[in-house]
Amino acid sequence: MERYADKRCRIMIVDCHTHINLAADDAETSEHFAAAETVDACIVLATIDGPGEDVNKRLAQYVNKYKEKMVGFAVLEPNNEKINLSNLKHISEKLGLKGVVLYCSACGFHPAHTKAMRFYESAQEMGLPIFFHNSGETAGARAVLEYTQPYLLDEVAREFMGLKIIIGNMGVPFVEQTLLMVSRHENVYADLTIQPKNVWQTYNMVVAAHEYGVMDKLLFGSGFPSGNAGECIETLLGFNMLLADTNLPTVPRGNIRNIIERDTLEVLGLRPRSTETQGDAEEKTKDRKSPARKGRKNDEDDD
Repeated sequence: MERYADKRCRIMIVDCHTHINLAADDAETSEHFAAAETVDACIVLATIDGPGEDVNKRLAQYVNKYKEKMVGFAVLEPNNEKINLSNLKHISEKLGLKGVVLYCSACGFHPAHTKAMRFYESAQEMGLPIFFHNSGETAGARAVLEYTQPYLLDEVAREFMGLKIIIGNMGVPFVEQTLLMVSRHENVYADLTIQPKNVWQTYNMVVAAHEYGVMDKLLFGSGFPSGNAGECIETLLGFNMLLADTNLPTVPRGNIRNIIERDTLEVLGLRPRSTETQGDAEEKTKDRKSPARKGRKNDEDDD
């Protein structure tokens, strides 16, 4: 049973994984804002394009213009920065950022580094969720591939059970490790950011999650600007049509819809629970499909 599928709950479509290079021109800002219109809300993850303090300030200035739509996650490097409750209070209370994104592999530090563990303790006390952006697919050639492995977060999850942890990009290429982590730990979730053109990869990730029984631990993401929320939603809703001419296993469409409609902000403790009818939520999801293809007939439910 889906943990967050209660029909009395308001189901928000939240893109948990977007980026914006705020050092670029206004065109990129406009593109991000336009992409955000596809969903009810989005999490904007700070990048490592420059000094963290400057990046976080620019991100705060951007997301605070659209507080009803956007939530910002600050970037930190626990191995290089002296981080304590005072620093985190500045990020949360002064800048208005609601979480933290870590790039362990790109920044070259073990997720369970001693300094990082001290940081997690403070983050847990502040109620700041942490997004681990360690996927091997998005890491550069100089990144430490060893630190992308999701199982390295096991110690973190065990030590800080009140800390909300999101494993970005399903932990690709270590998807099995990700599924094991989210099945073991109540406080660990995975970001289902797909690449619609990678049909086989998308199919295997979703089927594996279904077989593990952890569909309720997946959070919808697009990976903007590398992905588009509308296209990702359309691909997921048409999931069972990806390999329709085969006898390969399918996944109940309702389970996939629940991922798209899951209120990630509520799951992460960033928004109080509220209510909305299931019918309203379903109509909302239909409207989020790629505008260029809205006119096409929806595929039949495969539940």
